[in-house]
Amino acid sequence: MPRRRIGFWYRFAAVLCKPPLVVLIKRDWRGMENIPAEGGFITAVNHNSHIDPFAYAHYQYNTGRVPRFLAKSGLFKKGFVGAAMRGTGQIPVYRESTDALSAFRAAIDAVERGECVAFYPEGTLTRDPNGWPMTGKTGAARVALQTKCPVIPVAQWGCNELLPPYAKKPDLLPRKTHHVLAGPPVDLSRFYDREMTQELLKEATEVIMAAITRQLEEIRGEKAPAAAYDPRRERIEQRRRTQAQTQGTGVREPVQEPVQGSAQEEGQGT
Repeated sequence: MPRRRIGFWYRFAAVLCKPPLVVLIKRDWRGMENIPAEGGFITAVNHNSHIDPFAYAHYQYNTGRVPRFLAKSGLFKKGFVGAAMRGTGQIPVYRESTDALSAFRAAIDAVERGECVAFYPEGTLTRDPNGWPMTGKTGAARVALQTKCPVIPVAQWGCNELLPPYAKKPDLLPRKTHHVLAGPPVDLSRFYDREMTQELLKEATEVIMAAITRQLEEIRGEKAPAAAYDPRRERIEQRRRTQAQTQGTGVREPVQEPVQGSAQEEGQGT
């Protein structure tokens, strides 16, 4: 696979990050043949550890197609981190924007320039008790349908054993293995050239998340739950339980849904 120009900042980040990753984590990396050699595309990746963006970036770097992650806009503003984020071509997401298409314009532009844009469709670390992918947010689907670019489903497992979600200390021994499996492009053609409603985006997102989950089932050698964990449904149920507990006191807490089409609802990479 031909290697595209990577640039100083990405090579500098690799010099800093690769040695500790090689020491801490063994590698079982598969599916690199499914990473396009040319043209813009999206990778849609599950997220189960605070360190898996670094390990996944190592995998992607080794394909010659470096990922451009979506990240909080505040990380780009100042200091060394801001310089590194800008220098490596990462993409700022402005969570305060209520115009989802504007919020992801930079991602669309990057794909149209022939870049790889990496999405974490879950938008945050999975809250599924057994580490399976949660329901996804619709940002990756929106960019994919806008650009009609390939969407490569990528599953990873193992960084969560080194540093479990929300844990404060890593479990270094025995040495863990980072498993990555990239699958063939997700077929979203049936969604093309249709009105981009929230219902359409949700359906396309479910197709993407199902493809990621199938890749993870292959890595883990077991079946995922029939229904993906839905954090929004869990929050609603928790509010209902709280309401039921407070009915006797006369205190009522309204159940609120997130604003449809906001950047937060669409989801971001990191």
